[in-house]
Amino acid sequence: MTDLLEVYFVLIVVLLVFSAVFSGSETALTAANRSRIHGLGLAGDRRAARATALMEDREHLISAILIGNNLFNIAVASMATYVFTALVGEAGVAYAIAAMTVVVVIFAEIMPKTYAIRNAEFVALTVAPFMRGVVWLAQPLTWALQGVVQIMFRLAGARDSRDETIPSDEELRSILDLYRHEGGLVKDQHAMLDGVLDLSDVVIGEVMTHRRSMETINADEPLENIIEAALASSHTRIPLWRDDPDNIVGILHAKSLARALYRHRDKGVFDIKEVATEPWFAPDTTSLSEQLTVFRERQLHFAVVVDQYGGIMGVVTLEDILEEIVGDIEDEHDVPEVDAKIGEDGTLILNGAATIRDLNREFDWNLPEDGAITIAGLVIQEAQQIPDAGQVFEFHNFRFEVLERQRNQIVQLRVTPPTGETSED
Repeated sequence: MTDLLEVYFVLIVVLLVFSAVFSGSETALTAANRSRIHGLGLAGDRRAARATALMEDREHLISAILIGNNLFNIAVASMATYVFTALVGEAGVAYAIAAMTVVVVIFAEIMPKTYAIRNAEFVALTVAPFMRGVVWLAQPLTWALQGVVQIMFRLAGARDSRDETIPSDEELRSILDLYRHEGGLVKDQHAMLDGVLDLSDVVIGEVMTHRRSMETINADEPLENIIEAALASSHTRIPLWRDDPDNIVGILHAKSLARALYRHRDKGVFDIKEVATEPWFAPDTTSLSEQLTVFRERQLHFAVVVDQYGGIMGVVTLEDILEEIVGDIEDEHDVPEVDAKIGEDGTLILNGAATIRDLNREFDWNLPEDGAITIAGLVIQEAQQIPDAGQVFEFHNFRFEVLERQRNQIVQLRVTPPTGETSED
């Protein structure tokens, strides 16, 4: 009898070990970084390739693990009951329940799962070959059980949402937010990667230079005046118009102008239209990703933005699109514009033309971006009027005070964000 009890004791230990392996495997294979494991698989790591295959078929993996885990736990409980009953009689059932509950929870659940979650990738790669075999052996049973489960779901009216996959860009945003929260990404890196994901959602009408701020040149002006205007401009590409400012006939490039001046240095006279290039017109509803593709395919850096009626709305450049990813790009010819000044009381003095997207990225705000483009536009949209200087509004937990207005344009505002949301870190 003593020898038999010793055998049962050894079997209990062995079954507990297997139960712990299954518990840890479940945690590791669900918590491991799938992208990193997938990358190792592409690099030739066979264990990583097996782990990736298991992760992609999670339903059968989880089913096989649960079958094995419960099988071992039930076997352990049964053997422990037999041993305790043989030692102390009928009271052994209660002792077995109490003892095995503690032992299984600690040694077969908490310890292996804790270790697995702390070393998810290492454990996932280690157990992948073993678990692959387990899943293969348990396949007939898991298929049968999955069939029963699906029937029960249908009877209960449960909805199958397996095909309702999360869009890849939303999943990437969630990953980026998680990495930033955990310190894996600094603010600028997060903003750049988030900007790349925004290219398909943002239209060029939101990032263009408005026609009010456009620099254009009348092509019918004397050549001397055109040259003087081009040299005075801070831009290298300037639209040319004739008869009407909406009639853009070409784009004058400073380098092309310099070459023409050099070629005609003796005569000093040439047709400015021959120097200009054909303008490219883009609808204001074109997404940044589409416009970037056009720029790349046509080797362009500049487009004139038009509305649905063909009216000129502004201009957009390759630099405007790149700035949506990397932030403001200033060179020695740019005139710096200060859009925000943070006061000691935590309020901000903002240029009314500051875009909501830039402010949200800079200060981690959550102002709505689906309507107005600028902060002044948001105030007008929410107030449903063009407010006068001195008027104060509160919405979206922010306080907006109009400081300056010129005609129908809000030039400057004082914004008081919710407490703790003015940091630039």
